[in-house]
Amino acid sequence: MPKQLKSIIFASDMKYGFDNEKYLKIQSEHIKERIAQFGNKLYLELGGKLFDDHHASRVLPGFQPDSKLRMLSHLSDHAEIVIVISALDIEKNKVRNDLGITYDMDVLRLRTEFRNRGFLVSSVVITHYNGQCSADAFRHKLERMGITTYIHYTIEGYPTNVGLIDSDDGFGRNDYVVTTRPLVIVTAPGPGSGKMAVCLSQLYNEHKRGIEAGYAKFETFPVWSLPLKHPVNIAYEAATADLNDVNMIDPFHLEAYGKTAVNYNRDIEIFPVLNALFEGIYGENPYKSPTDMGVNMVGFCINDDKVCCEASKNEIIRRYYTALNRLAQGEGNDSEVNKIALLMNQAKIDTSYRKPTVAAKERAERSGVPCSAMELPDGSIITAETSALLGPSAALILNAVKHLAGIDHAVKLIPQHMIEPIQNTKINYLRSKNPRLHTDEVLVALSVLSPHDDNCRRALEMLPQFNGCQVHSTVMLGEVDHKIFKKLGVGLTCDPVRKKQ
Repeated sequence: MPKQLKSIIFASDMKYGFDNEKYLKIQSEHIKERIAQFGNKLYLELGGKLFDDHHASRVLPGFQPDSKLRMLSHLSDHAEIVIVISALDIEKNKVRNDLGITYDMDVLRLRTEFRNRGFLVSSVVITHYNGQCSADAFRHKLERMGITTYIHYTIEGYPTNVGLIDSDDGFGRNDYVVTTRPLVIVTAPGPGSGKMAVCLSQLYNEHKRGIEAGYAKFETFPVWSLPLKHPVNIAYEAATADLNDVNMIDPFHLEAYGKTAVNYNRDIEIFPVLNALFEGIYGENPYKSPTDMGVNMVGFCINDDKVCCEASKNEIIRRYYTALNRLAQGEGNDSEVNKIALLMNQAKIDTSYRKPTVAAKERAERSGVPCSAMELPDGSIITAETSALLGPSAALILNAVKHLAGIDHAVKLIPQHMIEPIQNTKINYLRSKNPRLHTDEVLVALSVLSPHDDNCRRALEMLPQFNGCQVHSTVMLGEVDHKIFKKLGVGLTCDPVRKKQ
């Protein structure tokens, strides 16, 4: 069988539940309609991640991590981006956990990424400013780089002190952000940065200048058109357990239209305040509910609900294990773990729902050593265990690629005489306490052997088939293994057990 054909056959085993092309089309059209509704000027608050939304791609198989960016690319000639960062986050050196970089560094990363994709990044707004020296230093750094920077101040009593907020001593005190295009996308490195306040401040200051402008919110989750307890929406709650976000029925939407829609507590709680602000600016609120403010069309692009439900349940369990691992490392808290445990109960699942979790634990019980397991796209479950030469994740990768490539399990892809020198270097020169090969070292060894060994070459060609696979380890893995699995598109969970050297 030709190599390309074999890869296509395996790829077809991947189950998709989301129509990405339909999403790109109807979402961009809906945003265009909203721009026209407000006199051709719209401030669009962008929640979540724009071009690396891996949560969405996990719970909605078929959703591409950069779908929102690709969709907005259809509007790039009419759009500009304003990046928001809180002075409070600059002050405490807040870090993006998924990237391991501080929010101020992520502002520069985001700007570069957007510009490389053809977007105009017009400025950066520093919010919650109250004279912080670190914020001043960051502003000066941006200005030296030629980046236009604005300051928005802390407003006492925000968001409930509407009288002060909607005045020259509130929003009127903030720098007016100069924009030139019909669509202004307001985004940030993470939640709590002050994106909404920037949008509302701009509406106030645009109105003072006689410019008609509107506001809308573009946030993928929760999916307003799905039931409250749908696994996709429960998975969102699990993902934000550390923020204490709670999905709720939007009471304002129900009252206005007699229809059920899902939103989350923060937007519902703030809506009366927003209503008062809109009335102060425009004389009336164009929206009857928090759900009305959103432009999200993702719920209309699910074409296989069963696939998305299964993926979401796996994601809830993945978030549960992540919280357990954070707690074991002294970074998390009991409330986060307990909340996700309750969400698992709502979804009527436990950790045994995840097939590789059960398989890895069963092998560990038989062998008495750390083990791992992977569920492949065709439903096969591959397991592996720690040996003197390989860690459980490295052994798992070798076992899985052999299965996918049709290589007999007895075949040793990496001969022992090649592994031993690598171990010698690790122990004697790099002073490592663990002689076993990690995932990256195994992949490098396969790459070195592949020009002269057909089995190694075929094994490497199977790596793209790992995308979307699920893996469980009975011990916590190191940073290197986590990164390799992430790059391969694997959903990884680990028992909160430290690996012995």
